Amino acid sequence: MRKKCFCVLFGLMAAVSLQAQLRNEEVYEVTEMNRSAVRTEVRIPGFDGWQTLKCDFHTHTVFSDGQVWPDIRVGEAWRQGLDAVAITDHIEYRPNKEVVLGDLNQSYILAKKRGDAIGFIVIKGMEITRSKPLGHLNALFLDDSLPLDVEDPLKAIDAAIAQGAFVMWNHPGWPDDRSTLYPVHEQLIREKKIHGLEVFNSMEYYPVCFNWARDMNLSFMANSDIHGLINDDYGTGMRPMTLVFAREKSAEAIKEALFAGRTAACFNHELAGLAEYLRPLVKASLQVRKIHEGAYEVMNVSDINYRMTAGGQLFIVPAGKTIAFRQPQADALVIENCHVGSAERLTLSMDEFLNR
Repeated sequence: MRKKCFCVLFGLMAAVSLQAQLRNEEVYEVTEMNRSAVRTEVRIPGFDGWQTLKCDFHTHTVFSDGQVWPDIRVGEAWRQGLDAVAITDHIEYRPNKEVVLGDLNQSYILAKKRGDAIGFIVIKGMEITRSKPLGHLNALFLDDSLPLDVEDPLKAIDAAIAQGAFVMWNHPGWPDDRSTLYPVHEQLIREKKIHGLEVFNSMEYYPVCFNWARDMNLSFMANSDIHGLINDDYGTGMRPMTLVFAREKSAEAIKEALFAGRTAACFNHELAGLAEYLRPLVKASLQVRKIHEGAYEVMNVSDINYRMTAGGQLFIVPAGKTIAFRQPQADALVIENCHVGSAERLTLSMDEFLNR
């Protein structure tokens, strides 16, 4: 009798368990395969009281010449570990406008709705799209994009500045593979109407522009300029990012840091920026433990691979790994993937690196 009761109870439990897995009698939902709610965290430490925020300030949607809906851009950025994304559709080039209805503000409205739903920062921007010598510029932190839709691009820039926008000069080496600083750029920089320079864009970067950003007090920027699906271009790799050293994770703090120049460009494990920010970033990323005289462990707590040379030796510290480090006969360590000029790399004294 006891055995019979156990069998009945087991059968009832199995039936309840089966029903719990079914939405109804005909459909089984494989919820564990849904990856849209899984985020890959990108580990890049902060320093000196600043948080390091990962941002992409150059993306496109179907509201200009992109191939995805605005809320897809937001979901991609969240899943890939970013902290903020800007929607920067073209003003002048909108090949889909006959079938995708809405004015210049619409793509941001749709993206912001998705951002608010998942607690993600979405920044309102537009791309002023002209041929060289002016080229392309992104205006970020706009209130209204409509006043920028004017024939004279300099008046469009003025309309952005009137709204307190941060203006970034995009891909200066495109489309002719020549990075040229024209008089119009010098004038706009002198008048503080260009505030940032995109030294990394998509799959390319512009070494001469490292000097321009440094010498003209422009924020170093790196962005994807993505038009299609982000995974089609970068797969599971790290997309281009502007690292923003901000007091907190908010749109207001990002804007303040951009205008203050507290940024670095990051792509494919290469960094470009001012030494005053790259130096503490590297020191926060690479933690050194002394084993005995001349022998150390170096642990990389970031997701950036670091390459260092000293005394003719190459040291590679992979992301998330620890290496054994025997002190070379050299006074300085060159961080080869940290660019502080077109032909200059960040240098730390050996004592600074080992003894902190």
